[in-house]
Amino acid sequence: MAESRWTGIFLSAFNYKTEKYVIAQNKRVGVLYRVVQLAIIGYIIGWVFVTKKGYQETEESVQSSVITKLKGVSLINTTDAGLNLWGPEDYVIPPQGERVFFIITNFIQTPNQKLGYCAESSRVPDGRCRENADCPQGETVIAGHGAKTGRCLRKDKNSTGTCEIYGWCPIERNHRPVEPLLGKAENFTLYIKNFIRFPKFGFSKSNVLDTADDTYLKKCSYDQNHQRYCPIFRLGDLVSWAGHDFKDMASMGGSIGVLIEWNCDLDQDYSKCNPRYSFTRLDVKSSTSSITQGFNFRYARYYLNEAGQSYRTLYKVYGIRFDIMVHGKAGKFSIIPTIINIASGLALMGAGVFFCDLVLLYTMKKSTFYRERKFESVKKTNGGGNNISGDREQKNRILERRQLTDLSPET
Repeated sequence: MAESRWTGIFLSAFNYKTEKYVIAQNKRVGVLYRVVQLAIIGYIIGWVFVTKKGYQETEESVQSSVITKLKGVSLINTTDAGLNLWGPEDYVIPPQGERVFFIITNFIQTPNQKLGYCAESSRVPDGRCRENADCPQGETVIAGHGAKTGRCLRKDKNSTGTCEIYGWCPIERNHRPVEPLLGKAENFTLYIKNFIRFPKFGFSKSNVLDTADDTYLKKCSYDQNHQRYCPIFRLGDLVSWAGHDFKDMASMGGSIGVLIEWNCDLDQDYSKCNPRYSFTRLDVKSSTSSITQGFNFRYARYYLNEAGQSYRTLYKVYGIRFDIMVHGKAGKFSIIPTIINIASGLALMGAGVFFCDLVLLYTMKKSTFYRERKFESVKKTNGGGNNISGDREQKNRILERRQLTDLSPET
């Protein structure tokens, strides 16, 4: 018995199912079917073709070149250096006009450092000592300023001192000006020149107005509505558009991202492909004072005195790092994606039929009646004809014959 059952299951794998169309005069399912059809058609036309432009071939691998230039000078008067004038060659790092650069807005200056012997800073844990044994000769101070000489410098026997080091003396100062020394950098201007190319379509464009007027860039300023092709930005505006205050950021430093987006529909006119700018702060700005807040680094300027001795001025600089990021996407009509999306839409129409069949055959009150009309099992007899299996189907055929006999003219 079990063997014949498994044999039947095995043989059923070779049965072939063919479509049978049954017209079900059920208004509810008919309305549902039309609603599903309209929804699918609306999705294909509205979303796939109108919103997502499914008829286009697209390219997102935009080739881009960015050149930057800053202009502006600031007069600085400090106790150590006196009156000094800072220009772009002083406060822009690197000065070559790259897409990632740093603008100095504040600094701590330690002038006239020479190689020699001095006390390590008490702020450095590895530089503190109680006796000479705590300062092994030749060992460098971890996170410090030089190498230990073997001497512990203390005010008295009961106090904690610091190790004597060999390094650039005097050691770095730690007092940071409250007000940014280059606070007027808010009015400096940044020129961003961007060239893009979509190689698949051979399309190229620049974010600068194509004009022969050599005074255009000298008197224009960026405006999203009227001066879109004048990429000259005021630094204070860039920080403000990112949602922050320039004075606050200039004191401790930070990072600003400038995103240039080129979303071009190449089926339209050349003038319709325009750059869009957006600005955001990239470093984390916490509401309270945090050790992760701000952006700074150190560099030095080296000199020789009249005796030929080397000395330097050390700068710990705070400022704003700018990252220019370029994204792009271009699309143009192509018959291949158009055919693929149309075929996908027709396949979805079939899914609508499948859904309505599930409703009709399994959720309606007369689902059993519809299933009897929908499915038939046909197998070949020994005589070569077709025999419909199932007692219920045979009874239905007998009933249909009787109804035809009752309707014949002879009766």
